Amino acid sequence: MHTVRVWDLPTRLFHWALAVCVIGQVITANIGGNWMNWHFRLGYSVLTLLLFRLVWGLVGGHWSRFSSFIYRPSRLLAYLRGHARPEEGVGHTPTGALSVFALLLVLFVQVGSGLFSDDDIAFAGPLTALVASDWVGAATSYHKNVGKFLVIGLVVLHLLAIAFYRWAKKSDLVRPMLTGDKRLAQAARSSRDTAASRISALVVLVLCATVVNRLVALGG
Repeated sequence: MHTVRVWDLPTRLFHWALAVCVIGQVITANIGGNWMNWHFRLGYSVLTLLLFRLVWGLVGGHWSRFSSFIYRPSRLLAYLRGHARPEEGVGHTPTGALSVFALLLVLFVQVGSGLFSDDDIAFAGPLTALVASDWVGAATSYHKNVGKFLVIGLVVLHLLAIAFYRWAKKSDLVRPMLTGDKRLAQAARSSRDTAASRISALVVLVLCATVVNRLVALGG
């Protein structure tokens, strides 16, 4: 057996921070009231994390890079038919990759629509003043209905997939996202996870937070 560093620390921290923020957003949205202030803060945090993941998907550890889990349709079909390649079980599998991209896209649209939403009571997104009222209405409707349920649905599917792999395929997907390492039957490339790469990730995160801060300020 070979122990391989699959998920670098920045990717792991991103994963768990995103999970906490998304769950917090759903809870605060349902409670309402003054908790909406936290709903907005968590939304800005989610946008920061998503921007970070886009950058880290280009320069992060090997298995965190999008290039390592962008599969051709033919490979997806082969995987679904049971013809998986060994390397497809190291990082994200073809089906796992679809889940990742779908969740990132849906979260981007959900957070983006939130920036232009208005509940017509006490809370409005920071960018509502920049667009016409029709756009605000459309963004609000999507954010509170379609987008909300898409996010919840994808999160539930994600949890069901983890359970399926744990019990049906005897593959623990949670531990590697905690420790960073996987035990594999074959040798595989390890992701870079050094002090320098972690400092680089922190710099990227700060820059992404600055971009979000400036974006939110546009509506002020």
